[in-house]
Amino acid sequence: MTITTFKLNLGPQHPSTHGVLRLILELEGEKILSCEPDVGYLHRGMEKMAERMSYIQYLPLVDRIDYLAGFFYSELYCRIVEKALNIELSQRVKFIRVIMLELNRIASHLLWIGAFLMDLGAISPYFYAFREREMILRYFEKLTGQRMMYNYFVFGGIRRDIGYIEDIEEILKILPVKLNDYERIITENPIFISRTKGKGILTKYTALNYSITGVNLRASGISYDVRNTDYLYEGLKYKPVVLYSCDAWARYKARILEIRESVTLIKQVIEYLKSCSPTEQKPISPLNLKLPEGNYYGEIEAPRGMASCYVESVGEDRPYRLKWRTGSYYSVNLLRKLLVGNYLNDAIAIAGSLDIILPEVDK
Repeated sequence: MTITTFKLNLGPQHPSTHGVLRLILELEGEKILSCEPDVGYLHRGMEKMAERMSYIQYLPLVDRIDYLAGFFYSELYCRIVEKALNIELSQRVKFIRVIMLELNRIASHLLWIGAFLMDLGAISPYFYAFREREMILRYFEKLTGQRMMYNYFVFGGIRRDIGYIEDIEEILKILPVKLNDYERIITENPIFISRTKGKGILTKYTALNYSITGVNLRASGISYDVRNTDYLYEGLKYKPVVLYSCDAWARYKARILEIRESVTLIKQVIEYLKSCSPTEQKPISPLNLKLPEGNYYGEIEAPRGMASCYVESVGEDRPYRLKWRTGSYYSVNLLRKLLVGNYLNDAIAIAGSLDIILPEVDK
């Protein structure tokens, strides 16, 4: 008997690929024999644009590398410049940045939870997650003027001191209760378990071999979190979330627990900010801002894995070369491995569990 295989394009128009991702699948019946990710449909040239723009001109654009977690890339780019110019931030500014980062992480994870469950056919959790995310976006808009592209961090500090602390406290009060509701609806749901338990097994060896970081790595039993060595988080109590079942269910559960840890971190920072007075920042003139000649590097724990930035300066007012390292780029490459041997109806569940966003891929 002749075994017939055929190729199927999953995307780039498929709604569950969350962007313009094309997966070329070779199938035997519904079993996946191979997967070839095809990216490049966005082709935004974010790295090349940096070579033609001054440091201050490029700053508003970095929020768009991951438009769901703009604060992280803004912070990463700012710390590169601050490190090169030996700029020391005040403790208050550091902790304000922590609040913005962790709120942004929660908002990103909430969007992922809603979209992931909708991909699996559960409509209600999508609206529940977006309801809580909306509280955070409203706060961001009140503070920065923008819902998604904030441009709030600047070289040497922040654009304005934090306000509306009562709004943050209200979010922290409501969110744990709503997370309990999510867990009652989702975590032990037999249909959800059948779609995620034992699916998309990402072993420690494979995760390390494919340079996976972030939640996807910690859900495979490896305790690596950049926040443990991040200078912004010094003095804060934080416990990395590590799970060991290595499957799509573990990646879901890890993000739920990450949100709870982010709530704990923000509560610690709020208590500090209430006890200290506003601190003046050291103004940095963006005009004729030049970095000393040399190579500069920074990294941060973003929602989709470790993000890093490399800048090469030749002493001019713009980077000679700039390179971003993003978590989603490596997660897309991982699909070559994870999807093989599984069935077509599991492809969306496995790919969705990795929390891929295409602007991070086509930089």
